[in-house]
Amino acid sequence: MTRTAGFLLGFALGGFFDGILLHQVLQWHHLLSGLEGEGWRDLRVQVLADGLFHAAMYVVAVVGLWLLWRGRPDGDRRIVANALIGFGVWHMVDGVLSHWLLGIHRIRMDSPNPLAWDLFWFVAFGVLFVVAGWWLRRRPDGPAGGRRAPALLTLAVLLAGPIAALPPPGADTALVLFPPGTGAAQALAAVAAVDGRAVWSDASGDLWAVALPDPAEAGQLYAHGALLVSRGLFPAGCFAWSRA
Repeated sequence: MTRTAGFLLGFALGGFFDGILLHQVLQWHHLLSGLEGEGWRDLRVQVLADGLFHAAMYVVAVVGLWLLWRGRPDGDRRIVANALIGFGVWHMVDGVLSHWLLGIHRIRMDSPNPLAWDLFWFVAFGVLFVVAGWWLRRRPDGPAGGRRAPALLTLAVLLAGPIAALPPPGADTALVLFPPGTGAAQALAAVAAVDGRAVWSDASGDLWAVALPDPAEAGQLYAHGALLVSRGLFPAGCFAWSRA
């Protein structure tokens, strides 16, 4: 039971890692970025797909936690080992299924050589994590190591969240999504209210790229009607994709 719990938790963490880092922070792709058709170009559809994907990973994590609670006397080291394996398996499954078989997205949608990025991610976060988990499972049981591994894993997770949430140094551009039907005049008024400057918008007039003199004021756009304000590391890649 503990083996299954560790695997499910690692699999869910792999999905969260992929969705939070690649979909939201770096904005290299969304879940369905590779699908053709006007309907799939709507950012609202892409964000909805990302949200449903995260909800599915949440269910997997809840099941893993429940199994962990049921089988907690089994030992800590195997939980961590199987979590590493599950994390790696997620990225291997995602690479084969989503990137190569279904083609619904690639790691870097804006890269001239997407296969290179796919292979790098497959090995770095897939194969190597599975190997690390397999190696940890084969190690002899040790009370000190068994207590230390979960603590280190927990510390890494607690540190990774705040670090990933930090905006990139010098970033002064935000991607702002307004409700459908907002209109250019209302959107521009919201941007002007925070002393911003509109540098791009999509055909619908709901999605805007905004230059801000004070990036810390990006959150104020919510008070002026914005649905989503994102300060990803590579917004230009998403803007180019949205124009396609």
